[in-house]
Amino acid sequence: MGQDQDTLSVVALCQSERVLWMPDGSPHSPRFKDRYRSRSGGLAQAMTVFLAGAGLPVGWRGRNRFSVLETGFGLGLNFLCTWAAWEADPQRCERLQFASVEAFPVSAADLVRSARNAGPEDQPECSIALRLPVLAEQLAQVWQGLSPGIHQWRFAGGRVQLTLAVGEVQATLQDLDCQADAVYLDGFSPALNPQMWSAQTLHLVAQHCRPGATLATYTVARSVRERLRQLGFSVEKCPGLPPKRDRLQAVLRP
Repeated sequence: MGQDQDTLSVVALCQSERVLWMPDGSPHSPRFKDRYRSRSGGLAQAMTVFLAGAGLPVGWRGRNRFSVLETGFGLGLNFLCTWAAWEADPQRCERLQFASVEAFPVSAADLVRSARNAGPEDQPECSIALRLPVLAEQLAQVWQGLSPGIHQWRFAGGRVQLTLAVGEVQATLQDLDCQADAVYLDGFSPALNPQMWSAQTLHLVAQHCRPGATLATYTVARSVRERLRQLGFSVEKCPGLPPKRDRLQAVLRP
């Protein structure tokens, strides 16, 4: 596995964000007083809300290169599930690029713990679920010394690239070099983390999108829908992952 790390800002190392693990195994953020993932489980949320919502894996088939942009890396499950789905798809694109922003990176131990209990446990045969802990261990090996700035790592013989921008969302989006074919909007809820869903943040996200880019998120907040429409997205409410009734899918009009 190759590694290529480019830290643009050399300052004091970030202290790992504290994750509160509840008795039922679910991770919570003391800072935002919110859950890191759906009550239906992180695997179900990643596969249903984000990958399927963004039209994957179909969207990358027949492509030489496919790029995903995510707001809110969190515990890394969206990246790990995307990587695992790419790995399992015989018609996958040649190269997968995944860029994400995160102001408060968690520890490598929490990344691995999250992947091991992505749940629910009633589908042990799921190939994606079985691969998550393995891929998380690979990520944990390079997940260290995360100073604010841009970090890049390559996996799968260089065919999977993760770019992590550590810092405040708007500043890091401005520094990010990414033209996305798909977007995952996955910050903590708009009510608790409004900056992640602000008009300026979504404008910066749209600037990183190719025409026709797909977008997926769990929230159907009116403010988010209206801002996306103003930026040129066609927005659609879709059945959500229980207990949520709805989720959003969108496409950036050419």
